[in-house]
Amino acid sequence: MKVAITGMGIISSIGNNVEENYAALISGKTGISSIENFDTAHAAVIKVGEIKKSNQQLTQQLGLPADNDFSRTSLLGAIAAQQALKNAGIKDCNEYRTGLVSATSVGGMDMTEKFYYDYFEDESVRRYITSHDCGEVTHAIAEHIGLKGLVTTVSTACSSAANAIMIGARLIQSGQLDRVIVGGTDALAKFTINGFKTLMILSDTYNTPFDNNRKGLNLGEAAAFLVLESDAMVQKANKKVLAYVSGFGNANDAYHQTASSENGEGAFLAMQKALKMSGLNVADIDYINAHGTATPNNDLSEGRAILRVFGENVPEFSSTKGFTGHTLAAAAAIEAVYSVLALQNNVVFPNLNFKTPMEEFDLIPQTTLKEKSISHVLSNSFGFGGNCSTVLFSKN
Repeated sequence: MKVAITGMGIISSIGNNVEENYAALISGKTGISSIENFDTAHAAVIKVGEIKKSNQQLTQQLGLPADNDFSRTSLLGAIAAQQALKNAGIKDCNEYRTGLVSATSVGGMDMTEKFYYDYFEDESVRRYITSHDCGEVTHAIAEHIGLKGLVTTVSTACSSAANAIMIGARLIQSGQLDRVIVGGTDALAKFTINGFKTLMILSDTYNTPFDNNRKGLNLGEAAAFLVLESDAMVQKANKKVLAYVSGFGNANDAYHQTASSENGEGAFLAMQKALKMSGLNVADIDYINAHGTATPNNDLSEGRAILRVFGENVPEFSSTKGFTGHTLAAAAAIEAVYSVLALQNNVVFPNLNFKTPMEEFDLIPQTTLKEKSISHVLSNSFGFGGNCSTVLFSKN
């Protein structure tokens, strides 16, 4: 059974909605900059994909009371989910059997950091600590959009939102739900910056995916959600379909706690599974939106996996993390939105900042915006929490 995408919403460092994100992608406008929203000892030495809006501004945008308990991750997620529902033309998300599958890694860590030192001295701040939990982020989003159906959270690091899409599609295919809002949200926090700094994989300049001289990733913050609906729902409501989810697969190579295997075993298996479910041959894929974090390990591992799957028939591929940075659990959701935009507009987005091919193999990403007839996109999300690939297609 095909699963239709009927709505999508996004907020990232390159735009506050789908239209602004697309405009940045086709103009090559990066959202990577210095940290401005909070103080950190690393502000002067790393770059990030930061959304230049304060929590107060996000709160006002959502029409929430000033003393709300929403973390920044929840605020971003609520904005993107609200946009997705509007885009899908859904006014009552409880009219049919509807669920929410939301992904996050950071959760409400920004709230924990803010009130940590006051916890024992000031009882009034203790209510904010409950906002830390990853599940609380999902429930906050569900509360804001008024959803009363199934609500669940996925937290599998960088593959989180891809797994959320996969779970949502399965819930529809199995007949358990008619509609599922799927996606992910993560905000920047000191905890994340310090953690990745400890791993020594943050770059002090703009990230350069698949470049031989890549120095590491730029962390980013973002949220994106898509509305998935069954064929029956689409026909019943005569809905406009943006694209279809035709296949997906996930796999964990269990190689290392924070690294992918050198031959990309998990990534290879995930791509194979997604292609098999779609009933496609490698030649049917027109564009790969690669995970491409610009870390030495990921790009080597993913590149080898792509070659194992596609051999000499590697289609145009690019990583869009040069625009947004690595948004962790939200990455697969924002890249699913970008994949739909590629399908709708028949374009391959550029892999920013690439200069020197990697010495290990002859793989060169698409470095400029390219017009091309695109029917099938393979979107990759690989990392600490396993590997997940999704195939999206359009009949246009």
